[in-house]
Amino acid sequence: MADTTKIEDKLERKKLKRTARKKAAPKAKRTGPRGENKKKLKKLARGISKR
Repeated sequence: MADTTKIEDKLERKKLKRTARKKAAPKAKRTGPRGENKKKLKKLARGISKR
């Protein structure tokens, strides 16, 4: 993605980002399921917050 931090104009920044996204190579397909690296939680008793 193009570095657009220096550009103040919102519409100009949006335009640059959009063109950069079109030029970028397409992402590869997923190898595993989504969220496979998420921290898994044990089942807890009722009324206890998980995080």
